Amino acid sequence: MKYPRAVLAAALGVAAALAAVPATTATAAPAPLTPATATAGYAAYAGSAEEARANRAFFEAVMESVAKKRAAVPGTQAVTVVYSTANAPSFRTQIARSTQIWNSSVANVKLQEGSTPDFRYYEGNDSRGSYASTDGHGRGYIFLDYRQNQIYNSTRVTAHETGHVLGLPDNYSGPCSELMSGGGPGPSCTNATPNAQERARVDSLWRYGLAGLAPAS
Repeated sequence: MKYPRAVLAAALGVAAALAAVPATTATAAPAPLTPATATAGYAAYAGSAEEARANRAFFEAVMESVAKKRAAVPGTQAVTVVYSTANAPSFRTQIARSTQIWNSSVANVKLQEGSTPDFRYYEGNDSRGSYASTDGHGRGYIFLDYRQNQIYNSTRVTAHETGHVLGLPDNYSGPCSELMSGGGPGPSCTNATPNAQERARVDSLWRYGLAGLAPAS
């Protein structure tokens, strides 16, 4: 999610997140590394190439983790992405609401809190704001910035960042009705629900994208 510089110096610097962890966090997040090769079927990105690679790498990392779990249990049909809120206790309500929104919006993938997560939520202070990132080894995380979540609707911020886990890119020039427009419409936008196009894109990615991604050995 990206926001006006007048409000936050560089909110959601996803590209920067691949080079360094948050400067000040309540619980230190794992250091992200270089993103892996892009998954074929990932949606086109309308912003910078660096942020496109970052978002794509996060989607890849989560898909790879889920693919390994599916391979361990042959015949599993449901695609469940497991997350942890242990490192973001202040945002459990928003994360639960975001999960509810996504689970009621799409059919081919479900989010579930659990002890063996595919990704984790973290909280703290960072001049870049909130962002999604990956360590390049099948693990990802979402960082939720305190100040940004006080200025912008916190459930929208959380649902937006979770959209990256599910494969959606940013589209900062989109309207408020588009979840992945992030902070583009301004702080007055409180919509936290993906529109029809975003829902269809996620369902398509998780129906066809996962089948083409073999678990890493």
